[in-house]
Amino acid sequence: MKFFYPFPRMRFIQNIFGTSFLLACLLCSSAAIADSVDSLSLFLKSTRSMRADFVQTVISPAKENRPAKSKTSLGTFAFIRPAVFRFDYSKPFVQNIVADGQFVWLYDADLNQVTQRNQSQALATTPASLIASANDVTSLQKEFVLLAQPDADGLQWVAATPHSSDSSLQRVRIGLRVKGDTVQLAQLDIWDVFGTRSLMKFEQTNINPKQLTLSQFNFVPPKGADVIKP
Repeated sequence: MKFFYPFPRMRFIQNIFGTSFLLACLLCSSAAIADSVDSLSLFLKSTRSMRADFVQTVISPAKENRPAKSKTSLGTFAFIRPAVFRFDYSKPFVQNIVADGQFVWLYDADLNQVTQRNQSQALATTPASLIASANDVTSLQKEFVLLAQPDADGLQWVAATPHSSDSSLQRVRIGLRVKGDTVQLAQLDIWDVFGTRSLMKFEQTNINPKQLTLSQFNFVPPKGADVIKP
């Protein structure tokens, strides 16, 4: 399964939008396990839509005669569950990734190029399905093995591993910020099978904003842009 992994000028397929892996878990109490998975469940049920700024750092693995490299990008992320979402990158390159419920569109402004893919095929076992598409933990568990991890950095963490051995996604760690009965998505730590890591930190989060509408997830290729349908 190919998937989308948003980052300008990096291999978009084969990555947010993620083969089995060895998960090293520290010992923790059954209460802690219930807390983090229950928090994820509450997030999925209570957050019907969201808008946030993000900072994304992608770290490529070291290779022969080449050290590891990292790149940082900035943008905004929004979704309305269960069918639509968009990543709008502003730096270092302008790029838009829009899922409109039928297709996923990737627009690279510098190249004036649009890639169009079928949404259901592209996003089955990806980070996007974790945070923007699933309605509850039960539906997530059809695609992922979910395991609670110890709290760290003031966040509750859940690790998700795709059932499918064909997925290019290796694992995702979901960091949740819990304040009373409110759960916010704070971080996604994504690893693909090629050893590339993408850490996304969400800021200025707005939960269930009234001004977010489905019309904002429509995408029309800019005039003159090349449209590729792999």
